[in-house]
Amino acid sequence: MNVATILSEKGRDVITASPDDSLLEVAKTLRKHGIGCIVLTDGKGGIAGIVSERDLVRAIADSGGDILKSPVSSCMTKKVITCGTAETIDTIMSAMTDGRFRHMPVVENDSLIGVISIGDVVRLRIAEAELEAAAMRDYIATG
Repeated sequence: MNVATILSEKGRDVITASPDDSLLEVAKTLRKHGIGCIVLTDGKGGIAGIVSERDLVRAIADSGGDILKSPVSSCMTKKVITCGTAETIDTIMSAMTDGRFRHMPVVENDSLIGVISIGDVVRLRIAEAELEAAAMRDYIATG
């Protein structure tokens, strides 16, 4: 199974923001949409960065509440690791584990087409395991 499978199930909607938006604006957007990260775009459709709830908490812990007035670019991750729709779930799990991040933008033809989370990946892995177990039970029962 691959990233395309995840996107076909969850959809391709992506919530984005500008690096110039304040941390407070971004926090409100995360809350409003019930999401854990937001991709920051550069105005030309390119990815300028990504910021997660974890990034916001670190910024507040390091600098206090006044940081919420600052642009989100002050705490965003600038080197964003992305994937394509053909990448396998194993590859994505490995990249997320090694990089210690939980969200990955999906890019196709230089355009942002989705975001997948570790929850999406785990959910698909569980579904795969359940299918394999059911197939094995059927094989044993009829074999």
